[in-house]
Amino acid sequence: MPTEILTTVVVIAILIFSMILVVLSRYKKCPSDKIMVIYGKVKNNNDGSTASSKCIHGGAQFIWPVIQAFQYLDLTPMSINVDLTNALSRQNIRIDVPSRFTVGISTEPGIMQNAAERLLGLRMMEVQELAKDIIFGQLRLVIATMEIEEINTDRDKFLEAVSHNVESELKKIGLRLINVNVTDITDESGYIEALGKEAAARAINDAKQSVAERNRDGEIGAANAERDRRISVSSANATAVNGENEAKAEIAQSDATRREREAEAQRRAIAAENVAKAKALEESYTAEQIAEQSRAAREEATQRADILVKAEIEKIKVEIEAEAEAEKIRRKAKGEADAIFATMEAQARGAQEILIRQAAGLSKIVEAAGGTPDDAVQLILADKIEALLATQVEAIKNIKIDKITVLDSGSGSNGDKNATAGFISGMMKSIPPLNETLKMAGLKLPEILGTPIEENKPEE
Repeated sequence: MPTEILTTVVVIAILIFSMILVVLSRYKKCPSDKIMVIYGKVKNNNDGSTASSKCIHGGAQFIWPVIQAFQYLDLTPMSINVDLTNALSRQNIRIDVPSRFTVGISTEPGIMQNAAERLLGLRMMEVQELAKDIIFGQLRLVIATMEIEEINTDRDKFLEAVSHNVESELKKIGLRLINVNVTDITDESGYIEALGKEAAARAINDAKQSVAERNRDGEIGAANAERDRRISVSSANATAVNGENEAKAEIAQSDATRREREAEAQRRAIAAENVAKAKALEESYTAEQIAEQSRAAREEATQRADILVKAEIEKIKVEIEAEAEAEKIRRKAKGEADAIFATMEAQARGAQEILIRQAAGLSKIVEAAGGTPDDAVQLILADKIEALLATQVEAIKNIKIDKITVLDSGSGSNGDKNATAGFISGMMKSIPPLNETLKMAGLKLPEILGTPIEENKPEE
């Protein structure tokens, strides 16, 4: 059951994903240099009625599958050479009008619809040929309504008439006129050439007449100028003589005044120069005095600064060294004190730990002895009996007996023991017996090891 559910979910997911891909693939974007024409079952945007096609310039549109399709119309301009020959003018004179027209598909809503209906599916060359035929017809029509003088002299009027007629016809198939360029206009009869020669001759004659008039005016002007010049020269000469005499008198008076002023100025200059020299010497002496005083003060300040600065530097150096040595001693003493304190603290902690462990051990021994301190002491001494015996043995360990000679007749003095047995018995009695040793430690032998000799004697 879970496998069937999983399969169903996977199938539904695949279907949804496929639908999304289909939707995305049918959503088409229109480039700016093209017109997207949607045809099939299309509705008019204005009234919602069925239309033959729908044109979109820019933007995007969803193309319904099966019921709709689309194509693009290229907006690239087309340049068409129209070499019109033997066109009959209004004067019945045949002329040649070579020209170049630039056309392209229009982006106006109504004209785009015309292009979609008449140009969709055509190649670029086919569209150019269609436009060329229309341009030929309209260009002949315009030439037939105009005279050669109008065509040749008023080119703006001619181009405006051509543009108006050609563009109105191109709009019917969805095209618009971008530019018109007429290179030259000629005719077989030479009428236009004659008009050009006539205009040139007229221009040359007008130019010659203008030159002659200008020459005449120039000669008259030259004569009048010469007369005025002679009169002006004579008057100027008379005026110049009077002016020269007056100028000479004024020059003499001016020379006298000039010499007087020069003498006065020279006197003043000499006096001012002497005063300036004296003042300069005074200022120089004053400046030298001030400079010497400044130099002396600078030397004194330099010597004082050298001595004081050196002394101050030496003082600061000694203070810094002393402070550093004191700090070193303080830190060393503090370190030693800290080390001693740490050592003593560690020893104290060790001793405390030992005592704590000993107390805990004694507590365990007392607990093992049934809570009786005397029995606990007996247990401790019993544990140390080996060490006690080792100490007792140490007392005779280093006694060296090289030889023992016993002279004995075989009978004892008291009839109980012979001399050898008595000697050995006495020597062994000189060692403290085990029972005595235990008594000194506050212990006694267990009964399994026997009873002391004194206890075995009968009471007297």
